[in-house]
Amino acid sequence: MKKAIKPAELAAKFKDGMTIMIGGFLGNGTPERIVDELVKSGVKDLTLISNDTSYPDRGCGRLIANHQVKKLIASHIGTNKMTGEQMNNKELEVEFSPQGTLAERIRVGGSGLGGVLTRTGIGTVIEEGKEKVTVDGVEYLLEKPLRADFAFIKGNIGDEFGNLVYLGTTKNFQPMMAMAADTVVAEIDKIVPQGEIEPHEVHTSGIFVDYILE
Repeated sequence: MKKAIKPAELAAKFKDGMTIMIGGFLGNGTPERIVDELVKSGVKDLTLISNDTSYPDRGCGRLIANHQVKKLIASHIGTNKMTGEQMNNKELEVEFSPQGTLAERIRVGGSGLGGVLTRTGIGTVIEEGKEKVTVDGVEYLLEKPLRADFAFIKGNIGDEFGNLVYLGTTKNFQPMMAMAADTVVAEIDKIVPQGEIEPHEVHTSGIFVDYILE
């Protein structure tokens, strides 16, 4: 496969301080083998964008447990007590973003837009420090786009070009993340020959995928 990359080759691309997006919802759909490489590499001071931090021993939660993350942008952290502990101890900066807002921020980041206007968070701590825009007499928060150096995603089925199919809820944030990063690396459970996936079944087009983990 032209897009195939060996784990060691991928690890060589990691840099301290990089911003990464990791697909998954409580570990469901998370590219665990890519997380393995991140953990083994010891890369540090990461900015992690994900829906959550899963569990200490699963998904991107392992990066939290290993103290590799400096800043987290997520919608909730309740399933990983280590995230809360590090936040309270000032070891980890956490930026909370309501789940729908987080999804939209990633989407507009991938679409080249300047942000999204939302009423969600008005009158709460979420609005602190954010710009407000009034449209037709209604006040909105301007939520700015999110992009990353890397997006690490997982397809249940994919071909050699990187066209991906997600089964059930493993889809979650992954199609949006694939559009919002400079480099996209996919882990695929089952790789099939190019052309075997019907075009209407593709959730993420291979044009967004730079590498496929061997």
